[in-house]
This record gives sequence, structure tokens and C-alpha cells, in this order.
Amino acid sequence: MPAAPAPPAVLAALACNLDADILGAALPLLEAGQVEALEWSFDTLYWATEVPEWFTELLHSYGSQQRLLGHGVYFSLLSGRWTSEQQQWLRQLRELAQRYSFAHITEHFGAFTGQNFHAGAPLSVPYSAVALRIGHDRLARLAEAGRCPVGLENLAFAYSLDEVKRQGEFLSQLLAPVNGFLILDLHNLYCQLHNFAIDYEDLLKLYDLDRVREIHLSGGSWEDSQLLPTRKIRRDTHDEAVPAEVFALLARTLPRCPNLKYVVLEQLGNSLKTEPSRAQFRRDFAQMAALVQQPGGPPRRAAEQFLPPPLLPLGPAAQDELLHEQQRQLSHILETAVSLPEAQQRLGASALAHSAWQVEQWEPYMLETAISIAQKWR
Repeated sequence: MPAAPAPPAVLAALACNLDADILGAALPLLEAGQVEALEWSFDTLYWATEVPEWFTELLHSYGSQQRLLGHGVYFSLLSGRWTSEQQQWLRQLRELAQRYSFAHITEHFGAFTGQNFHAGAPLSVPYSAVALRIGHDRLARLAEAGRCPVGLENLAFAYSLDEVKRQGEFLSQLLAPVNGFLILDLHNLYCQLHNFAIDYEDLLKLYDLDRVREIHLSGGSWEDSQLLPTRKIRRDTHDEAVPAEVFALLARTLPRCPNLKYVVLEQLGNSLKTEPSRAQFRRDFAQMAALVQQPGGPPRRAAEQFLPPPLLPLGPAAQDELLHEQQRQLSHILETAVSLPEAQQRLGASALAHSAWQVEQWEPYMLETAISIAQKWR
């Protein structure tokens, strides 16, 4: 009897939630067996009163093959204050991890804007010892709840070029104690290429590519700057097809990530309501899968590289009241400022001034963008 074919080294995956538009676009791919792994934003169902049996069967089917990826949205990893909502989030994750077999669990780097815990967009934090201590604490709790490898996704938004250049090293420092991995979101890097005029090779050198277990592909949108009418800001809004430039970045990046296991296509369901948009989504998946299946690159490492070390008993959650107050003030300024000059004046008089936040170095056009993001989600 001939030996069974070896599983593909890298799997072509979809971000697929309980959303009629996403499922409508993805159904032909799922029925044809083309979706090799499934990424599920599990916390979007924390408040669901009823989950259809067919959807749980879909999750179990991928989980039984170690091809179900859990991707959190609402944990707000680097918030300065530990909240009851975060504690509840972890309790629910622990229950889900016992019910389904996650290959790994991931979250977003950053902290939410806004006072409402589950409404906002993740924005960056100061690359400080305090933020590092809190991040270590939260990732240990994530690993304890999920009992599987844990990782973080790089953030698209930044206030300055210096912040862009420091994010990769800070992520490595955050992930080291739990032997965590990186989701390298290529559209997030694409945003930074445009917003800060940095070369891709220079940007990629700032990340530890041995830590990359997963890559994300998505589209986004352009936003005009009132401050600089000739400049457009690239936003990671997940509401358009994948740009050709991002596929080109994938082709350049794939051979350089020896521990890569999954490449995931993401798009929001509210942008997949028409048949042309759904057909384009499937074409994007086919193009991604073709790139993933091309031979070449460094030898793939068969053994699991990112198992968490034995976990020590967890004490009280790490907190920092100054960081919390700075985040609270920043959220309030971003959500209520009526102009860029007003926001700059209020930041200069806030607890963020002359601190690790380095607000004095923030690019005005990116502060303008942060105001737009925060007021959209207010």
C-alpha cells in the first residue's frame, strides 16, 4: 500500500466566524475542501445565546485535525488596569479550550481606546518596562487558559517612525517568557510602508522571523489627511480585497519564515454582501493558496517550536495605575478633541507629556488618524 501523502508544510486558512456574509463567500471553498485550516475569533461569540449545531460541528472538524486557530479580539492585552471583563474573558476561553481543540491562541498587540471595554480599536502603547511587565502577566494568563501555544499579531497603527522601528523587538521581548510566536500581518506592514515611507526590507529586518508561525493577509482603505491634502493614510480596515502589493509581500516573506504553519485570509463580512465581492474573495484565497503551495524556502521544522514552558502559579494580576490613567486620558482626548491643535494642546498638558509615550514625537497626521479611529468607535 503506498504511503499517505505528507501534509502540506504551510496551510492555506480562512478567518471564518458565525457571519452569514463570510460563510456565504467561503462556502464553495469549504465544500471543495480547499480551506486547510480555520481561524475563529472565538470571543465574538461570548455573548451569543445560541450557536447552530452545524457551526460547532465545523469547529470540531478542524479542531480534531489540529487546524483550528483561536484568534481573540477583545482582551485588550496591554491595558494598565486589570478588569472583571478580562477575568471573565479568560474564564470563557478556558471553557472553550476544553470544548474545542485549538492548535493555538492569539491576540492583538496593543490596548483598546474608549471606556467601553468591548467597543474600540487597538492602539499602541509605550514601549516601557511597565507595559512589558503587564504584557508578560497577560500572556501567562492566556497560556494558562488556553493550554496551547500563544501568539501576538503586530499592529498596523503607529504614531511615529521610531515606534514602527521598535515594535518588532518589543514583541519579541513580550513573547519570550511564554515561548510565544508572532502573527505577521502583511497588510499591517503595508500600512506602515506607506504611512512612514520605510523600505520593506528594512522593516522586515526588525522582526524575528523565526518566531513567525502565522501570516495574515487582508485589504484595507485609504483615508485623506486634512492636515496634508496630498497625503493618504493607509488604514487596516479589512473591508476590501487584498492589494496586489500585499500578495507581492507574501511572495517575498514566505521563504524567510522557517516555522510558518498557517497563512490566513481575512475580510469583514459587511464587505462581502454582493456576488462580485464574494467572487473576488474566493479569487484572493486561490491566489494566496497558490503562493503558499509553491516550493522553495528554508526547510520547515517538523517539531512544535512554541509549546509554552511549565507555568508557575499565577498571583494577582499585574496593574499600573499611572499607565491606566494615561490610557484613560488619551482615550478621552482622542474621542472628544474637536481639532488636531486642541488634541496636541491637551496631550501636552496631560500625564502622557514627557513620558515613555513620547507624544512630543508623534506625527501630526497620525494623531489626526488616531482621532478619526477613536471617534468612529466612540
